[in-house]
Parts: sequence; structure tokens; C-alpha cells
Amino acid sequence: MHILIAGGAGYIGSCCVEYLLDLGHQVTVFDALLNGHRSAIDPRADFIHGNLADQEAIHKAVQDCRPDGIIHFAAFIEVGESMQNPLKYFRNNVANALNLCQAAADNQVRKIVFSSTAAVYGMPKNIPITESEATHPINPYGEAKLMFEKILRWEYELKGLKYTALRYFNAAGASEKYGEDHHPESHLIPLIMEAAEGKREQISIFGDDYNTPDGSCIRDYIHVLDLAQAHVLALENDFCGSLNLGSGQGHSVREVIEMVRKVTGKAFKVVTVPRRPGDPASLIADASAARKILGWAPCYDQLQTIVESAWHWRCQHPDGYGD
Repeated sequence: MHILIAGGAGYIGSCCVEYLLDLGHQVTVFDALLNGHRSAIDPRADFIHGNLADQEAIHKAVQDCRPDGIIHFAAFIEVGESMQNPLKYFRNNVANALNLCQAAADNQVRKIVFSSTAAVYGMPKNIPITESEATHPINPYGEAKLMFEKILRWEYELKGLKYTALRYFNAAGASEKYGEDHHPESHLIPLIMEAAEGKREQISIFGDDYNTPDGSCIRDYIHVLDLAQAHVLALENDFCGSLNLGSGQGHSVREVIEMVRKVTGKAFKVVTVPRRPGDPASLIADASAARKILGWAPCYDQLQTIVESAWHWRCQHPDGYGD
């Protein structure tokens, strides 16, 4: 297949580009490099420097490369920032995404695979979370992702543009070549590793009085290459709708901290601070639908494997991508 990847210079996008190329597919990356890194784009891929806000640019890119499918990663992802600047998130994650959807429809692209999020569920009542769980986002980031899922559903039902929305839980880990380098960083595993490297004075546990075995929040971590596998399977499959992607295993903040200590062999300071508003005690995916429908079979779903891959990449790239 020839796949156009919007946001292919970002963390998950870069790993997915590498994965697709290794399978023999042709890839074109469309990225504005607002948060991504030019050096994170696999040199085997074609690259178009463009912004989804530019309707003519994305239309021309799709028209010129005539992809068999599109994967859409090009979104802002910081929940806290979305609470401070909601219009930024609705403008980019919804309005700009419409330009990509329009370009796909105008050029008869067969399918879009959309990078969605477990944030669409908000504060779920049932754990593990299935796709039938009510969607009640509690921040503009989750709301914007859900809005675009609905847009894709209507475009499919009325115009026939196929889509799959993949609702990630906590993406983590690294491939051999590409890893996580956000500015600022907000994800737990790289934050702990910054403490292990001495780049951060301490790591904070936000609340130790949750109704969990050790009092800290529990989350579901999924390796970035397992995410990449799911995107390829979704492109090849005619299923249209939303699917959860997670390991189905929950790990507490304290467990993740101890795993990073074990893998790195480093000591670092850990402090407990008050809870953050809106943090659910536990978020664990039921991804059985993705396994059944797509034939998805995660290969790197153990926490130690995830942490080891992330640490290996950081050791090889102590300054990240350096840009």
C-alpha cells in the first residue's frame, strides 16, 4: 500500500512510519513540524512539509500521491493545555482535521485510520473499559477527539469514506530508531527516566489515597509498536467504527516507578503530592474487540519490555532528537 501519514514526525507517527516501511509499504509523511522532529522521519519515507490548516496544501498532497489509505496522527495532545486554551485544540484537532477528511473524500481515498484516545470516556463507570462505555470527555482534548470520531462516522454513513478510530490508552516504549521526545514532557515513563538521568530533581506521585492496592493511580500502558501493528491491520480491514487499544493490564504509578528503577539501576527521589483534579483511580482497556475484529496480537505488552525499550532509546539519544 501507499500510505499518507499526517503527523508522521511525532512520537507514535514516527514509529508507525518505520513499521510500515519495514513491511514494504510506501509512505508519505505530511507534517508541519510544530511538535514533531524532522530527524524523526524515516529517510525511506517521502516528506511533505505542510500544515493541515492549509486546505490547498493537504488537498494537493493527497491528490499528488494518491494514497490507498491515510493515518491521522496530527493532533495536539496535552490535556492540561487543552484546559487552558480550548480553542487551540478545537481549531487544530477538529477544524484542521476536516481539511484532511475533505481531501480524502475528494480524492477517493479508501480509508482513514484515526488516532483517537481513551480520554473520550472521561470518568468511566466500568473497568475494564469496553467500547460500549458511555463517552463523556472531561477536557477539550478528549472532546475534540470524540467530535472528529463523530464526523468520520457521518462521512462514512453518508459518503462512504471508510474509517477506524483507534482509542489509545497510554502509549509508551520505543522502536529501535525512534522514541519519545516531547517538549514539554508530560508522560509518566519518560518523566521518571528524566529523574533517573538526573535531569529532574524528583518524580511526583499525585495522590496516594486512591482505592487501589498501593494507593496510586493505575493505568494501562501499550507499546508503540503494538499500536503501529493495529494501524496496519485497521488499514487492511473493512471495519468501520471505534476500537480500544490497550494491554488489558493495569500498572500503578508506584509499580512503574519501581520498574524504571529496576531497568535503569538508578536511584532518584520520589515525593507524594496532592491529587490532581479529574484523575480517575483506574483506567484499563478491554481491547478484545480489536483482537477479534482486526486479528490484533500485541507482542510487547509486558511493562518491563516497554520500559526497557524506552530506556534503550534514551541511552542511544541522551539529548532526544536535539532539535
